[in-house]
Amino acid sequence: MPPMKPMLAKSVAKIPPGMQYEAKWDGFRAIVHRDGAEIVIGSRNGKPLTRYFPELAEALTARLPQRCVVDGEIVIVHDGRLDFDRLSERIHPAASRVKLLAEQTPASFVAFDLLALGDESLLDTPLAERRAALVEALRGVTAPVHLAPATTDAAQAQEWFERYEGAGLDGVVAKPLDLLYHPDARLMFKIKHERTADVVVAGYRFHKSGPVVGSLLLGLYDDSGALQHIGVCAAFPMKRRAELVEELAPLLMDDPVADGHPWAAWLDEAAHAGARLPGAQSRWTGKKDLSWVAVRPSRVCEVAYDHMEGDRFRHTAQFRRWRPDRDPASCTYAQLEEPVRYDLAEVLSGG
Repeated sequence: MPPMKPMLAKSVAKIPPGMQYEAKWDGFRAIVHRDGAEIVIGSRNGKPLTRYFPELAEALTARLPQRCVVDGEIVIVHDGRLDFDRLSERIHPAASRVKLLAEQTPASFVAFDLLALGDESLLDTPLAERRAALVEALRGVTAPVHLAPATTDAAQAQEWFERYEGAGLDGVVAKPLDLLYHPDARLMFKIKHERTADVVVAGYRFHKSGPVVGSLLLGLYDDSGALQHIGVCAAFPMKRRAELVEELAPLLMDDPVADGHPWAAWLDEAAHAGARLPGAQSRWTGKKDLSWVAVRPSRVCEVAYDHMEGDRFRHTAQFRRWRPDRDPASCTYAQLEEPVRYDLAEVLSGG
C-alpha cells in the first residue's frame, strides 16, 4: 500500500561485473500503485505526484496490469533528449497550470521493476525473476509507458554508459541478479559521468549549523562577458567549512552594488521573480534560507560535475582544488564538454 519508498543506489567508480544493467534515467523516481480504476503515483519521499501528471495517470491506468505496483521514472522528452527543466515545471500548485502543462509537455513513464502483481508481493523475489515478470506484464506496452532496456552483458552496459549521455541520461545502474527489493536501502550501484571544470567563486551560503560555509556559488562567463550562475559545490567536512570562511574573508564586499559585483541585483528579493538566481526561493526549497554572501569574483576553483542541464550543472558539483594559476576571465562555457547527441527514442526501443 502507498506510500512506499524506492530502493536506492550508491555511487561506485566502475561498472561491476555479473549484474543486471540499466540506463540511469534523469527524471522523477516514482512508484505506481494500480488497483483497477484507482491509481497512485508516489514520489521518492512517498508524497503523491498523481495530481501533477493527470495524462500519465490516465495512460498508466490503461496500460498497466489491473492490480500491480511498479517502480520506475517519470521523464519528459524534448528534442530527442530528457529535459529535467520542463519536468520540474510540472510541479505547480495551480490546477489550471497543471492541465495546460499536461497538454504542452506530456510526461512518460519508464518502468524498471515490478514489486507486486495481482495478490502477490514480489519484494522477496530475486531481481532476475522480478525482471522476467515485468517483461511479461508489460509485453506490447505502448508510449507513453515504456519498459526500461536491461542487459546482463557488462560490455553492452559500458557502451550504454558512453553513448546514452547524448540523450540526457545520467549513467548506468547495476543491480545484483539475486537482489531482493528493500525500500529506502542503498543496495544497487550507480555509475555516473564525471568531468571537471574551472569555475569562478562569486559567493557562498552559510551552513544550517552555524557561521561556516555551506556551499560555494559558482559562475562561468558567457560569450557576452557576463558571469552566469552555473551552480554550487558543497559537501565539505565541517573543519573545512570553517577554514573556507577565513580563506574567503579578504574577498568580502561591504557594498556589492557599489563595488560592482556581477550578481549584486540578485540580493534584492524583488529581482528574483521568475528567475533562477542564487538567492531565489523555488517550489523545491520552500521557506529554506537561501540568502548568500557576495565575494569578489577573483578566485578560481576546479570542480567535478556529472552533466549539464541547459547552462547549469544538473547536480551539486564537488570541490577538487583551488586554481591560483587561472585568470577568472578565462573561465568560460567553452571549456565544457558537449556529449554527442543521441536520440532517446533509440534508447527506449531497446526495451
